[in-house]
Amino acid sequence: MITDSCEHEYQLDNQFFSDLDTPEIQKGKLDVTLKVKRTSGMYLMDFHIEGNVIVTCDRCLEEMEQPIESDDLLKVKLGEEFAEIGDIVVVPEEDGYINVAWFIYEFIALNIPMKHVHAPGKCNKDMVHKLSKHLRSAGDDETEEDEGVQEDFEVDDREIDPRWNELKKILDNN
Repeated sequence: MITDSCEHEYQLDNQFFSDLDTPEIQKGKLDVTLKVKRTSGMYLMDFHIEGNVIVTCDRCLEEMEQPIESDDLLKVKLGEEFAEIGDIVVVPEEDGYINVAWFIYEFIALNIPMKHVHAPGKCNKDMVHKLSKHLRSAGDDETEEDEGVQEDFEVDDREIDPRWNELKKILDNN
């Protein structure tokens, strides 16, 4: 059994995302470490990605930094034509190479949370005020979604039942 290995490092910046021309991520600064290990008949590509991407806050529509840290494995085999079979990518033997840029992008995109929201108090105050005012003016016509957004802006002064605090302790221990 033949085994070889090598390591590559990449620094991704705004140009990387611009070159891929994708709408989801336009900006970012990430470091990628790629370890390639060749075994008989297969290449194991171990990616470690760490850094930040810039996404739009769902609440105030301002740009925000989203930290990314990811460890991913890609298995590559040589074959007759390009294919993805389960978790294995088959690369044409006559080409003999694989462009990992799109795979790196997918690993990054899959590690961005569905909801992009600034930390409390960091949203654009003008936009938060307008949104809060709009939700208050909606009055009785509020939808469940509006109520959820409004809850993000309001501080509940009611006393919390102490039983909930005990239940939260159980969650924190897991």
